[in-house]
Amino acid sequence: MSEQQLDLREIPPPKRHPKIFEAFEALESGEALTLVNDHDPKPLYHQMSAEIESFDAEGYTVDRVGPNEFIATLPKR
Repeated sequence: MSEQQLDLREIPPPKRHPKIFEAFEALESGEALTLVNDHDPKPLYHQMSAEIESFDAEGYTVDRVGPNEFIATLPKR
């Protein structure tokens, strides 16, 4: 599976979700978007599950790698 990475830590919070959705939309089926974030992106997971049909919620993973660093993988069907 091919992956694209997006580091959100320096992006202002109001601009994060639009940037994520734009990057996710550009993916091909079977690819994944990896996010580096300063918090657990649980609200994003719920929003994508509800709104993005091509989001593979079962393949979603998130790992806390530091006190303010989370790595989330958002696969596309």
